[in-house]
Amino acid sequence: MTANTRTDDPSVDLDDIGTNPTSNPSFTDLIAARLSRRRLFGLGAGTAGTALLQACGGGGGGGNGMPFPILPPAPAPAPAPAPAAPMKLGFNAVAKSLADVVTVPTGYTASVLYRLGDPIAAGVAPYANNGSDAANTFDRRAGDHHDGMTFFGVNASGKWDAANASRGLLVMNHEAITSVFLHPTGQSITGSGAAAVRTVADEVLREFYVHGVSVIEVNKSGAAWSYKQDSAFNRRVHTLTEMSFSGPAAKTDYLKTKYSTDGSKTRGTVNNCANGTTPWGTYLTCEENWAGYFRRITASDNPNRSAKELTAFSRYGVSGNGRELWATVTPDTADNLYGRWNTEVILGGTATDDYRNGSNTYGWVVEIDPFNPTSTPKKRTALGRFGHEGACLGPVVVGKPLVWYMGDDSQNEYLYKFVSTKAWDAADVGGGIAAGDKYMDDGKLYVAKFKADGTGDWLELTLGVNGITGTNPTYAFADAADVLVNVRLAADSAGATKMDRPEWTAVNPKNGEVYLTLTNNAARTINGANGTDAANPRFYNDPKGATAQRGNPNGHIVRFADTGGDPAAVTFKWDVYLFGARSTASADVNVSALGADNDFSSPDGMWFSQAAQGLLWIETDDGKYTDVTNCMLLAALPGKVGDGAAKTITNFDGATTVQQGTFVGKAPGTDGLRRFLVGPVDCEITGIAESGDGRALFVNIQHPGENTKPADIGDTTKYLSNWPDGPKTRPRSATVVITKNDGGLIGL
Repeated sequence: MTANTRTDDPSVDLDDIGTNPTSNPSFTDLIAARLSRRRLFGLGAGTAGTALLQACGGGGGGGNGMPFPILPPAPAPAPAPAPAAPMKLGFNAVAKSLADVVTVPTGYTASVLYRLGDPIAAGVAPYANNGSDAANTFDRRAGDHHDGMTFFGVNASGKWDAANASRGLLVMNHEAITSVFLHPTGQSITGSGAAAVRTVADEVLREFYVHGVSVIEVNKSGAAWSYKQDSAFNRRVHTLTEMSFSGPAAKTDYLKTKYSTDGSKTRGTVNNCANGTTPWGTYLTCEENWAGYFRRITASDNPNRSAKELTAFSRYGVSGNGRELWATVTPDTADNLYGRWNTEVILGGTATDDYRNGSNTYGWVVEIDPFNPTSTPKKRTALGRFGHEGACLGPVVVGKPLVWYMGDDSQNEYLYKFVSTKAWDAADVGGGIAAGDKYMDDGKLYVAKFKADGTGDWLELTLGVNGITGTNPTYAFADAADVLVNVRLAADSAGATKMDRPEWTAVNPKNGEVYLTLTNNAARTINGANGTDAANPRFYNDPKGATAQRGNPNGHIVRFADTGGDPAAVTFKWDVYLFGARSTASADVNVSALGADNDFSSPDGMWFSQAAQGLLWIETDDGKYTDVTNCMLLAALPGKVGDGAAKTITNFDGATTVQQGTFVGKAPGTDGLRRFLVGPVDCEITGIAESGDGRALFVNIQHPGENTKPADIGDTTKYLSNWPDGPKTRPRSATVVITKNDGGLIGL
């Protein structure tokens, strides 16, 4: 995920600086002893079995596949099939590039499908792309910053058909905006700092609408895909869409506002990054950097707050004027369209008199039924409130609990999982939001602790355990709802492992192992509270020209296997699957021995194909290696946890050398990892899904040219990108569909 934020310092992005002040374990005290391969890989792990039905990809940056139809168990074991031929990548690697184009391998075609502003209802005019389009039409247009995405196949009756190859609902997140191109000349603002205000209400209305989620019908005709502008399924969910709360925090004091005096509902969703799915056929959109949208001027608001509230605000980074200054528009409307973004205590009174709890109503996983355009989305509070990157569904087994894996995308944050109390019943397929009530409102939330010996623990986040008590000296938890609203503080208390920006998760459908992208961490140090540990083992400098880039600027991918192949297990084993690096870096940086055809930086989006099980797609959200190449999509054929060896990495900060032990997967080589796509200038590659037969791959290109200067608007020659519409046009976020010219499976 990439997002520019406007706080008291407009250059600050909370996912880049982090808000975790704890000294939670880096495990440096455990790593003095030499780590052996036997200590990690003698532990054993079962597979998920033949009932593994789901592969996931988390956004930055994800797109999740849906499970195949659920079949009854076979009456008797079938004879063992003949060994399958090893899967092979079937394309030549795309070269690194700084060109303002989308490049795919020879034999493939990438076509633009759905761009910012494209109309999704009859009678809405084509997008002018110059800032002149009426603000009140944007609730029927494509949003901005396309991100996490899922393809839901649709049959002739309009029902979910996961294997459909030519018709589906493409559901995608719209994370944020590139305001410099959205309006005629960028945002209209007067003043600066805490005195800065937005002066054109229509600009803000336009921004309200282009955040959120799109649901669009897509169809294949011949070899070409298009979206259906007048489909009855088409829908935009945005910051003004009414949503209800469910789960333990619903209808509690923490969520009460002037809009919902009983805490049962709110308006909208924002900063929707990666995503998730359910086995009953609904979409999960995840609220990531929501905290930065709210106005809270600490000098005036802090005296009106309790010590607990101040601790919570600090831990989540709720302060400043709001990244888009939405709360500053005057006059406000009768229903507080603008004032609801002010999360300050206004005139004393209670929480039902203002929006002092407004920020508590964001930071959740939101369930949307794409097959019912009139349904009300639900924010599922049992999954906790944090900077949700995504919610990846784990193995789906009849009679077993369901599990979702979730990263909290900020430096030094944590990996979580939610395990349902109810066991999965295949009769709930197609059950819509009501099925979500059954499985997503009751369960246990856990946070991960990675140990130095290559094992790990899932720490339960429940009142009364793991230091989460009413007598906790940092934050006294009052009840179950308090734990979920302030789950970062609960995870701090439990002793979770601080990770290098945990983003998308993906589950390998062949063995149930889970992959986690760790995009980068400039706050990682060589020792101390943010020192390296076994799961986050690198500190180095990767200069970009004359600019130093220290910490773990290129990121890595961790994978783990829950004990016994059981997603409800409370222990796991892990290793580092892949390290991002320049191919020219030293061996202690380029640990995975990447070459020119597969080196990369800052992994973000990630997703396993369903049609080609075992094929992993990796997307990058990078500003560290962009002196050499634009962001990219890579195809990988990973092995399994334990296919590599223990390793000691030498870290050096210019004065001190530290030996760090870790466990590293087998080096991929070009047979196991190749660059498949390179995007246009100044973009992020994020969001990925496939048609039911795997012969169409949908990929999102986010914010090309986003760092164009406002002063350069009007001179198209100075735009950093003109993609996708070509010279003399403003760039637009867009979805591309990639097909193989011979009609085959993508990537093989």
